Amino acid sequence: MKFLIHLLCICLGLHSVHTYGQELEDQKASIIEQRVDFLLDINEGGEADFTTLFEQLELFYDRPIHLNQAKKIDLEDLGLLNSLQINALLAHIEKHGKLITFEELQSIEGFDLVTIRLIQPFTKVSRDLDQAKLSFQHILNEGSSSLFLRYTRVLEEQTGFSAIAAEDLAKNENARYLGSPDKLFTRYRFNYSNNLSIGFTGEKDAGEQFLKGQNKNGFDFYSGHVFLQGFGVLKQLAIGDFQAQFGQGLTFWSGLAFGRTPSIFTLKRNAPKLRPYTSVQENLFLRGGGFTLQHANVELTLFYSSKKADANVSGRDSLTNEAIISSISEDGFHRTKSEIEDENVVLQEFLGANLSYEKRNLSLGLTGVYNKIDASFQPRISTYNQFSQLDNKNANVGVDFSYLFKNINLFGELSKSIDGGIGHTVGALIVLDKRVSVAIQNRRFERNFRPIQSNAIGESSTNTNENGTFIGIEVKPSKTISISAFADRFSFDWLRFQTDAPSTGQRLLAQFDYKPSKKMSAYFRYRKRSRGRNDNSISTEGITSLSQESLSNYRLHFTYQVTAEIQLKSRVEFTKYNIENGPSENGLLVYQDVSYKKLSFPLSFSLRYALFDTDSYTSRIYAYENDVLYAFSIPAFSGRGTRFYVTGKYRLKRGLDLWVRFAQTYYTDRTSIGSGRDKIEGNTRSEIKAQLRLKF
Repeated sequence: MKFLIHLLCICLGLHSVHTYGQELEDQKASIIEQRVDFLLDINEGGEADFTTLFEQLELFYDRPIHLNQAKKIDLEDLGLLNSLQINALLAHIEKHGKLITFEELQSIEGFDLVTIRLIQPFTKVSRDLDQAKLSFQHILNEGSSSLFLRYTRVLEEQTGFSAIAAEDLAKNENARYLGSPDKLFTRYRFNYSNNLSIGFTGEKDAGEQFLKGQNKNGFDFYSGHVFLQGFGVLKQLAIGDFQAQFGQGLTFWSGLAFGRTPSIFTLKRNAPKLRPYTSVQENLFLRGGGFTLQHANVELTLFYSSKKADANVSGRDSLTNEAIISSISEDGFHRTKSEIEDENVVLQEFLGANLSYEKRNLSLGLTGVYNKIDASFQPRISTYNQFSQLDNKNANVGVDFSYLFKNINLFGELSKSIDGGIGHTVGALIVLDKRVSVAIQNRRFERNFRPIQSNAIGESSTNTNENGTFIGIEVKPSKTISISAFADRFSFDWLRFQTDAPSTGQRLLAQFDYKPSKKMSAYFRYRKRSRGRNDNSISTEGITSLSQESLSNYRLHFTYQVTAEIQLKSRVEFTKYNIENGPSENGLLVYQDVSYKKLSFPLSFSLRYALFDTDSYTSRIYAYENDVLYAFSIPAFSGRGTRFYVTGKYRLKRGLDLWVRFAQTYYTDRTSIGSGRDKIEGNTRSEIKAQLRLKF
């Protein structure tokens, strides 16, 4: 804690802070929260860290994109416009010259009033048509810095932190966590729009040691980066921790990506190539360096990563003492002796290249990647995964394209594992009318296709052993109503985990949005997922049969701005799970949100009270919660009980903000929560969180 106290003193002693109007801060926070809620809601499970994706909105809010000077990569970085809209904007400027006013966007195809209002806080149109010279001195003068300190703790005692007799601990040395129940986080970042980012991050999870044991230097996890973009021939430069993302995510895509959302336009990936890494997931990033060189319409990207990774060690080679591992671990926890023994036991290397031809309406790319692990990789081979398992050395190569013609965007990628099969994905986005858009995608990942790191749109968590077809539509019959729907049919030609035969399935979604005024909006959403899985209740001579399982969700959501200061959000969600020849399970969630923000008052807050009742974890319901800045909470509601949280923000002084959050879940159907070392004896789980941010 001395380290945090020392940093806090530094923060309070700094006097050179940048001034931001409270009105702009509150408006920015509201828009970012809405965008986060839309995208995070689709990610069932909520385990991913979305910091890297959403901090872009804050950067562009503080330094809006000049639309007359914006390049394709700038508009893609914004993440609020699809490829057809970006192409239409750039084509309009090419044909008619620079925009004179922001209202001129209404004359561009694809820019309706909703879109214009969405991007307005992050973009600008200036009468000054001379582009400012981008220099390091200008960046240093105009850039901004931010420093975060965050503290989190579960208030109830968990088994892993409770007292234990010495003789019992000697029998099981992993029975208790080695560190305190405090979770600590710090982050510093200097940035100038999306042109320069320099930062570092440190984190200690609950149960990990701090300034002692394995972590004598402080935090358990450190990350740092330097990233440049838009400096002439040197289009991108990444040093330290970064992400590399190409094509449609099939050949190589490290990090997070979104796909099948209520907006059909997220079906297509807009690959940024290189990006700085600023999150805290400890094994899902690259460490080393990369660069992108640009000459005319040709771009060349090279990257190399070499970092230690956690792995599940199953033994040691008797002759070489080389570690024998069964899998790479991704949770990043180092709280017990056994978890520490698996820490940084293998060296994982990536070498990759991408050659692309880039024009406003055409993109062609060739990507190759090589991966090596310096250990004896002996995965647990089962019948279902015998064709797709990676080796100690792997290589993939792929080609991708994107072509825009008028109101049609065609895109796709074909990838080949050097020692395995082929995968492909191809799709189209078509604007039939200003009120009607459709999307279609077809994919096939052979059972012996071996993706190294991929994130193409599909049903499985890994792009292998899958065929699928997606069809979606968006209709806007009026200014106040929009309707979106999609159907995704998929099949698996080979066995899968817990599915001992080829199987099929589908995902369906329909959403009706109604926004009669700026003060009120509502939507109704229906989702259904069905697929085959083992049914242990049906077996013949030891052979398990498959049954179709399905999960349906029905949601009704209202938002109402009561006054300029008070906003209400209400939701009712029902879920139904059933499997053939078995009983059905139901789940219900009801919550009410209240938010208060007054421009002339330094305190703002949001609170929620929720009631939930589900038959089991199978019929669980996820819901996004308001949290401190750059922290994300999407708990799974299962069982029966209530949940309450309140998040408050207080502006201590200009450039210095304090967030405090308290959340508590109360169960009425159990006397203990969790299991193992995380078990709480009781029916209440409470968490406190405090965060300090300094901007200067």
